[in-house]
Amino acid sequence: MKDVAAAAGVGLKTVSRVVNGESGVTPEMAARVQAAIEALGFRRNDSARLLRTGRTASVALLLEDISDPFSSALSRAVEQVAAAEGCLLFTGSSGEQPHREKELALAFCARRVDGLIVVPAGHDHGYLLPEVESGTPVVFLDRPGSIAADAVLSDNAGGAKAGTAHLIAHGHRRIGFIGDLPTIHTAAERARGYREAMAEAGLPVDEKWIDCGPTDRARVAAAVHRLTTGPDAVTALFTANNRVTLAALHHLPATARPALVGFDDLELADLLTPALTVVAQDPVALGALAARRLFDRLAGEASPPARLEIPTLLIPRGSGETPPGEG
Repeated sequence: MKDVAAAAGVGLKTVSRVVNGESGVTPEMAARVQAAIEALGFRRNDSARLLRTGRTASVALLLEDISDPFSSALSRAVEQVAAAEGCLLFTGSSGEQPHREKELALAFCARRVDGLIVVPAGHDHGYLLPEVESGTPVVFLDRPGSIAADAVLSDNAGGAKAGTAHLIAHGHRRIGFIGDLPTIHTAAERARGYREAMAEAGLPVDEKWIDCGPTDRARVAAAVHRLTTGPDAVTALFTANNRVTLAALHHLPATARPALVGFDDLELADLLTPALTVVAQDPVALGALAARRLFDRLAGEASPPARLEIPTLLIPRGSGETPPGEG
């Protein structure tokens, strides 16, 4: 900074104001400082700023899997809000492993991020209490955490209920449900919505119609085959996330094809034949709201932790409107 000040013919305080975007510097003087910064290749020392302000101008986002389209959209939305706040965003993937979630979250905190947004993989977040008590705000995203903190969620049960009710409205009574691991909050909520829709329609649920587990293609293929063949085959399927839906689409029977509604929209879903009916989440709204909540906390918002829910949207396109026996 001394070199920049000497080259620009200004004082150290003026250089500091320009570097930190503070007021009190004329445009002509700011231009001289910027020219000196570029000529000398000066870069601000963020470690020194941490000592001075207690902030690193960085936040962290812990996702399930950054390669998943839903997670990628969440990340992009959080990043846009962070950029508008002048902050960097660090991201990591837990792979649905609680120990990896804890390891990454504490690593981010050790690097003194100002705040943390977590898509929980585990059910015990007590390890974050010391960080929260020391002033690092935490917002849970997509799933609630186990400690008192803000949570931004989709209406998972309501969306699954609407999708199942849509199939019922088109004449289906034997509806299969293929979901993720039941220990995952979103998976359990979507199964609850399916059951509620069936109950409100006065329809029994055969437990054999429900198949929950890992989302790998082999497991989903086996579930599709079991549910859609034999004398007790279902006439419709509700697939409870985008990975399950993609796997199911590869293994639907060529004849007597069941009606299908998927939870989560898919790229090119409207180009399939028939086009795919979905219950769409809004990952951009989810990510942006979680990020705004985090920055509100950093700005001093002290209201009690809130559970904020974003509605889903049923998008009929064709696959969910096929009556029984016409697949």
